[in-house]
Formats: sequence, structure tokens, C-alpha cells
Amino acid sequence: MPAYAYRQDVLDVLAGHGIRPTTQTRPEIVHEFVADLYRYELRRLRDRLRRGEFPKHEYFDRVVDLRRRYAIISMRPAEWIS
Repeated sequence: MPAYAYRQDVLDVLAGHGIRPTTQTRPEIVHEFVADLYRYELRRLRDRLRRGEFPKHEYFDRVVDLRRRYAIISMRPAEWIS
């Protein structure tokens, strides 16, 4: 099994999401997990909007903020390793 050397900046972002891959964890698996987490957060945000927890005019900005927090998924998994 190959060892993966994740870039430190990527590890820092992943740690902010509570994710700590090992050198044995394939970047593709971690990328899928982060993408799933992002989709979960989007659904949760939508559900909060439907429950009226915040006004509709704030929804767009909240989605943009969420996208910024998960910007790492726009990188290919191969870019995560050095």
C-alpha cells in the first residue's frame, strides 16, 4: 500500500473539518468524504431556511460562505499530496 504525503495546507483545512487522514488514506476517499460533508451542510442549511430560522434574503450569502469553507473540494485529490 502506498504512503501519501498530504500537503500541510491541505491537512490544516481538513483538520478544520475534523478530518485527519493518515499516510495510508487515499486522497480520493478523503475528497469524497469532504464532498459528502459539504452536501450534508447544504441540505442542513436549506432545511434551516425552510424552518424559518433565517430570512430568505440571507440564504445566498450563507451558501457562498459555506462554499468558501469547503473550497478544498474544488482541488483534485492529486493536488492534495506533495
